[in-house]
Amino acid sequence: MERVTIPPVDHELVGLRAEGRRPPGGAPFSLLALAFALIPLNPPWLWASLVLGFSVLPLVTPGARPGPSWRLSPAGLELADRDGRVVQGYSPGRIQELSISADELVLTVHHKFGTTQLGTLPEMGFEPHAFFVTARRLGLVIRVVDGDFAPDPDEEQDYLDVEASLMAAVVEPAETRGEPVVLASRLQRSARLRLVLLGGAAIALAWTMVVLAAVQGTPTPASRFGAGLWALAGSVVLLALRRRLRRNAPVHWTVSAEEVQGLPASSIGAILLGPGPELDAMTGEPDYAPLTAVVFDHRLRVMGHLHARGVDEFQLAHTLDEHGYKVISTAPASPRPSEYGLEGLPEIFAQVPGGRLVVGEDGLGWADMAGDVMLKMPADRIGVIELLTVDGHAWLRVYDNEGEEFLTAPLKALRIARTDLREKARSAGLPVTDAEYEAYLSAAFHGAVSTLAAEDPVPPPVPEAGPGALLDATPRSRMWGYGITSAICLLVAMTAAWVFTGFGAALAWSVPGGLLAGLAGAWLYDRNRSQLRVSMHGIASVTRLGRTDWSLRRETVGGIGIDHSTEGVPRLVVWSPGGRVLRRVTFAPDLSELRRACEKYGLPWGPPDRSGSAAPPPEM
Repeated sequence: MERVTIPPVDHELVGLRAEGRRPPGGAPFSLLALAFALIPLNPPWLWASLVLGFSVLPLVTPGARPGPSWRLSPAGLELADRDGRVVQGYSPGRIQELSISADELVLTVHHKFGTTQLGTLPEMGFEPHAFFVTARRLGLVIRVVDGDFAPDPDEEQDYLDVEASLMAAVVEPAETRGEPVVLASRLQRSARLRLVLLGGAAIALAWTMVVLAAVQGTPTPASRFGAGLWALAGSVVLLALRRRLRRNAPVHWTVSAEEVQGLPASSIGAILLGPGPELDAMTGEPDYAPLTAVVFDHRLRVMGHLHARGVDEFQLAHTLDEHGYKVISTAPASPRPSEYGLEGLPEIFAQVPGGRLVVGEDGLGWADMAGDVMLKMPADRIGVIELLTVDGHAWLRVYDNEGEEFLTAPLKALRIARTDLREKARSAGLPVTDAEYEAYLSAAFHGAVSTLAAEDPVPPPVPEAGPGALLDATPRSRMWGYGITSAICLLVAMTAAWVFTGFGAALAWSVPGGLLAGLAGAWLYDRNRSQLRVSMHGIASVTRLGRTDWSLRRETVGGIGIDHSTEGVPRLVVWSPGGRVLRRVTFAPDLSELRRACEKYGLPWGPPDRSGSAAPPPEM
């Protein structure tokens, strides 16, 4: 017998990490310009040159090196430093199972002596589906679980479906074609230009004030202090401008028949599109991004991890597909409207103006506006009429005697109510099933009987009465508001004093005047700021003077919590029982106090629970 040699597994998945040094933060170095400006130095031009030089020092100071990166390979899961030395390792012999939480994507290692949570996969630099596929290729047991480490078969099936799609895609030969296409991120050039102009004007003003202090002669202590403040302000604006421009840097994708973003087309087996990790432009550490691309070769190894922040996902996916590349999306599949819409019905359904479905003793029919039946489906051909719910809407499926489906459509398209169709079909003796309606009636009957049969029913918790809890913004955010307002007013007052009265007399009144004006303005805003009132009647936003901005009754509130789905700062959100966002709160109160207030007054904390008691089927 001929001996077959199995090649060793060489799959390796390396987490994202920045090469070289990350961009300098440099904010503490801005204080050197202020400190050096206080030193009396002649001639004045040398003093001004050194002050301005120290103000741009944060831009040229090299940043720190990013931290170690994770790696999944035949040696196991390892955390390696930049020199390749293993800092932390989990060999395959010690790993009994890996688990990924479906909601937060937390990776947990289950071993002989317990469990160890390593962190979220995006923060570790891994795309969840690519990590799942690579782990299975390496022979590791990996599962998808919920927050309580219980198996989540639906979410795990989604991962398995993506893996199956990748396996089917990489084995098929791809024939690339088409002319090169360049895709750019959705970026408003006018916004970037406006940002550069405003930031440049502020920096030029700050540096001009330093030059004016030197031109007027030997700087006095007061003028040196003022020039140092201007140099500090210019440095802060310069750092903020660079940080904003780097975060909003445009992204370009080049797709051609020969390569995709520098990767040769002959080596690309499939491209996986979906949310994943992306390197932060300032810290160099992995962060969550709404759209990334993982490139697999024909052996299902990861070739590269490409970021696509700001690029339209529809344009990117279709451009890659039109050039012959195999594209797999991690988004959940949903049925096309044409599969259940009017296109799936007989042509006469769309040709009859104002047509509607009618039920008679001889079967189903399609009638026009005058009530004349234009098409009949005889009862002897109908096997069963099924009523169900798809995406929150009532639908109809009709099967023939052989079990074949020959009519599927939403009831809105058929212009008939669910209750009318069910009752009329039963009256006519047609076979009709509405499992959701029967389950709803059974649950309602069981709930009523169990309430009557219980000897000592446990009363539900009664929310506390009273005026409720009044929640304000955190002291930290209020102090930031006072500080920023005071700093802006101080700079404006010092500028006006320097221009009109000379800087010698500026400190006499501009500093206390600017501080008092800033504190007064912040107090005027703070005295009428919005607050949250949580009571047994619901939740409302009221000002400190008693005016109500908005109010939601208790029965209209389905949940109160934090929404992380959008980019930027997470917002406090009030949901309806159906999951619709009712209000987004712009300020952030203390979350622990808010949660205690919700529990105290009986308001639901967190998103609406869709696994609770179900509402009646739609169009019942």
